[in-house]
Amino acid sequence: MKSLPLDRIEEGEFGMTTKRNDKVSEETGYTSPWIVERADPYVWKHHDGTYYFTASVPEYDRIVLRKASTIEGLVDAEETVIWYKHDTGEMGHHIWAPELHYIDGKWYIYFAAGKAEEIWAIRPYVLECADADPMTGTWLEKGKIALDFESFSLDATTFNHKGVQYLIWAQYKGDDSNLYIAKLANPWTIAGPQILISTPQYDWEIQGHRVNEGPAVLVRNGRVFVAFSASATDHRYCVGLVEASADSDLLDPSSWKKHPLPVFETNEETENFGPGHNCFTVAEDGVTDLIVYHARPYRDIIGGALSDPNRHARVQRFNWNEDGTPRFGKPGEAVTE
Repeated sequence: MKSLPLDRIEEGEFGMTTKRNDKVSEETGYTSPWIVERADPYVWKHHDGTYYFTASVPEYDRIVLRKASTIEGLVDAEETVIWYKHDTGEMGHHIWAPELHYIDGKWYIYFAAGKAEEIWAIRPYVLECADADPMTGTWLEKGKIALDFESFSLDATTFNHKGVQYLIWAQYKGDDSNLYIAKLANPWTIAGPQILISTPQYDWEIQGHRVNEGPAVLVRNGRVFVAFSASATDHRYCVGLVEASADSDLLDPSSWKKHPLPVFETNEETENFGPGHNCFTVAEDGVTDLIVYHARPYRDIIGGALSDPNRHARVQRFNWNEDGTPRFGKPGEAVTE
């Protein structure tokens, strides 16, 4: 195993950087920004209370893990590389948006990757670890998830609902990046067909690009909520929400309804630009709901969005509306009771 020093950002190794800010925000109660230069953040709280963190790194060449007993502990936790990209062929470029899951006694990482020789041939892949500790265990490649059709596809996430394991991911059809759902026969194989549950339709979903991606599942109050990210990955990036009744057929497209407005978007006052690609977890008390997301600390990007390393991971508490829907508030601000 190989670990990377956390002070590399101070050296400006990746070009355009911002210094770490170790001050705890009075508004959110967490270090702001939380974990720097880590985009597409994902946190898994295990049954023993341990928190695991993974995310995209600026070089897009490896998958990293951290673990700690607290959310704040992840900030300075040692970061271990558990897998590197291939030199040739599949999984050879653009290692994006890893997620860590624990299914039937084994660890799984879902991630997207391109080919070394065809870098935009992005597809979803799976790693498996049967050891107790994913930080030190052996990871095996289970390969590409075969979908119903071949196209640019990424951001796979999985969840279990009423004893059924599902996969939700983003995939292009024509000019649109859509969200699809399917049952899983095992953690790396869908039991088709894949069902369309969301496509870009509102103005806030089509800024720069027509995008629905980065799904994150939250089951509460008799509903299955799927937060997703929309538009180009600059200051226009934002979070939308689709939902279905927990008792409905999740493979029936008519079960899913989209909220007409974004639920989380740029907040210039707190310098949270383009918040998105979030996940959900709970605080150490097991009750307080948290949204984990990335955002840049400035509006204007020099060069391409993918070459800018400063999508920093951030975390804050959220609450619930009287109608049972989540109330995320504004990035970087405390949510009202």
